[in-house]
Amino acid sequence: MIQHKIILASKSPRRKELLASLDLDFTVEIREVEENFPDDLPPEETALYIAQLKANAFSDILADNTVVITADTVVILNEQILGKPQDEADAKGMLKQLSGNQHRVITGVVLKSNEKTIAFSVSTKIHFKELTKDQIEYYVAKYQPLDKAGAYGVQEWIGHIGIDYLEGSYTNVVGFPLVEVYDALRDF
Repeated sequence: MIQHKIILASKSPRRKELLASLDLDFTVEIREVEENFPDDLPPEETALYIAQLKANAFSDILADNTVVITADTVVILNEQILGKPQDEADAKGMLKQLSGNQHRVITGVVLKSNEKTIAFSVSTKIHFKELTKDQIEYYVAKYQPLDKAGAYGVQEWIGHIGIDYLEGSYTNVVGFPLVEVYDALRDF
């Protein structure tokens, strides 16, 4: 059904695994990009802005019938972006902030070819129950979530025991909204 050569421009093993679950052939190629954004950019627009920066890094190599897919995910709590934690103490602090609160996970996705660009964001609301200090310490020590926005993976232990509910796409919270990506590829 999908006739394009697909390049996934992501280091994320989760994005690679999720895209592979769609039974598509693709390659992975990485280009380093400074993930900076304007200070006055609204938090909900940040993920898409960074995904567009990543896609633009591939403009020089796009051949006919090739589409590059880029993505970026942010966690927003009280209109503040929680990025990837710098260390274990930072991860514990983020999880303490998320404990008992609702936050949003927004993933920006860009599909880009020579002829066309499709760009969109997907937002999911998540509510964590109150987490104990022991639960937070156990999770950070065992799972080392330093490569995850907001210091957690919904698909890991903390997601199983700590999330009361979510509204929206589960795969978006993992980092790649599959239904929307698949539909965008079909529209290409």
